[in-house]
Amino acid sequence: MGTTSRRQAREFALRVLYAYEMTHNTIESIFQDLLMGKLPDENSQQFSKQLVQFAVKYESEFDELIRLKALNWDFSRIAVLDKVILRLGLCELIYFEDIPPKVTINEAIEIAKKYSTEKSSIFINGILDSVLQELRSSGRLKKSGRGLLEI
Repeated sequence: MGTTSRRQAREFALRVLYAYEMTHNTIESIFQDLLMGKLPDENSQQFSKQLVQFAVKYESEFDELIRLKALNWDFSRIAVLDKVILRLGLCELIYFEDIPPKVTINEAIEIAKKYSTEKSSIFINGILDSVLQELRSSGRLKKSGRGLLEI
């Protein structure tokens, strides 16, 4: 799957999770309602679906990490869109062993710039970088393959 289709899959996952936050309809129904030919291929659809499923399944774990790293922020005041972008980034860092951390963080920053604010991208970068450092120091970063531990 190319960089462009992965980006599209990430952006699609963002839309699905944002709609879920706003409506609390089922993930499957939102995914189907929004899909309508938006993703270029089956691999992109699968990647997006996995991101969404993991982000929902581990939402409380991700939110706790965000709370721990956003020391000067009241969690309830963090923009919903920024929370969703952070959850997707944390999902990739922790559960997608084949994606380099640098790629995950750069993608989250670019998506934040496109869909949120420039200040959001700085905030998201800080949180994800801090979690990455913690995962590394605790030995919980599980990445495999050539070049995946670089950053």
